[in-house]
Amino acid sequence: MPERGGLGRFLVYAAVGAAGTAGHYAFLLTAVSLGVLAPVPASVIGALVGAVINFVLNAVVTFRGHAHSHLAWGTAARFFATAGVAAALNGAAMAVLVNGVRLDYRLAQVLVTGTLLCATYVVNSLWTFQASKAR
Repeated sequence: MPERGGLGRFLVYAAVGAAGTAGHYAFLLTAVSLGVLAPVPASVIGALVGAVINFVLNAVVTFRGHAHSHLAWGTAARFFATAGVAAALNGAAMAVLVNGVRLDYRLAQVLVTGTLLCATYVVNSLWTFQASKAR
């Protein structure tokens, strides 16, 4: 099967990312609704939950050219470095939107997710999964 590129790969990335986003939002909404965590820390932890889901799906589905090499330690390290930075940016943006702007945390999360989707796609496409193909 030919490799996807450009818009097609981005659409697959967004579609498989929906599973990670579902895990992220499920954790966020549950933790906040139960009063276990405030929205910002719940969002950061939820983002990390979603990252685990997204790593496997992106390695196997989105950037599937050499799935066995995508599941290697180097690829995982690059992916989770990207996810860690994205989780930190997620937390910072959520803090500004929820605590500063006083936006509802659910709406704030949707805005932050859309922005980070585009940023992480670029990084994962150009660095995370490309580096393992170069070998």
